[in-house]
Amino acid sequence: MERKPGHRAQGTGVSKPTRPRPRPATTSEIVTAPEIRASKGTRRLVMVTAVDEPSARLADLAGVDIVLVGDSLGMAALGRPDTLSVTLDEMIHHTHAAAAGARRALLVADMPFGSYQASVADAVRSACRLIAQGSARAVKLEGPRCDETAAITAAGIPVVGHLGLTPQAVHRLGGYRVQGRGVEEALRVVEQARALERAGAFLLVLEAIPAPLAAAVTRRVGIPTIGIGAGPACDGQVLVLADLLGLSDAPAPRFVRRYADLGRVIREAIEAYAADVRAGRYPAPEETYPSPPGLAAALAKHLGDD
Repeated sequence: MERKPGHRAQGTGVSKPTRPRPRPATTSEIVTAPEIRASKGTRRLVMVTAVDEPSARLADLAGVDIVLVGDSLGMAALGRPDTLSVTLDEMIHHTHAAAAGARRALLVADMPFGSYQASVADAVRSACRLIAQGSARAVKLEGPRCDETAAITAAGIPVVGHLGLTPQAVHRLGGYRVQGRGVEEALRVVEQARALERAGAFLLVLEAIPAPLAAAVTRRVGIPTIGIGAGPACDGQVLVLADLLGLSDAPAPRFVRRYADLGRVIREAIEAYAADVRAGRYPAPEETYPSPPGLAAALAKHLGDD
């Protein structure tokens, strides 16, 4: 018998919920690194972070261009104070989960602290693991890592650069501070961006830099730029999903715009559930499996219940 959405399975009392499954993307629909690179000057790119299958699936269904499995999951999902303790194995684990949901969007994985700083060979090995074991389709490195970018690109892996505020260098930077405020430092960021492009990066994230500097970088490189706290002149923008959904604790960084307050919605739903349990309102008869005829009487007879 064909089962309709919400149909109650006969004899079980179980309502079978249905969830629309994402239609497998065709090759022509899948967002690729070459397509992203070629989008420079033609359209604005949307990137969000994801840490698992549900968040990646919802972002993908919403039509974002790029899903980033960021090492920000250390704070957004694992409750840590920074990104520095996130391991390569953890990144592979979360990237592989997100890959199940990101059917169309380009899935990019952050290379975590310690996975590429020691040597170029380490960088290539780490990137290969994120692709082979994590099912990422590109990787992101922080800082002006031109040699690593060139070697990873030569291994056939698309690379996203990341300049400005680089959270893995938070101790060297003295905190989460806006970068590129002085002329000399700003000019250095421009040159680093051009060097990363020459090394093979196809996309560049600019974090926490003055808007005029981000605009200057965007004009002077032939690859798209993605801003986060870098003003409106970039070729696209990225936000951490927990921030834009209101799942992270306040105060949020200046650049965050909250598009929902799901933290409050979720808390209130759990509070309502707890209140119903404590008051005996849950489960209701319609949420309880029906008893076969005569079972209650038979149990009472055999167990000696009054």
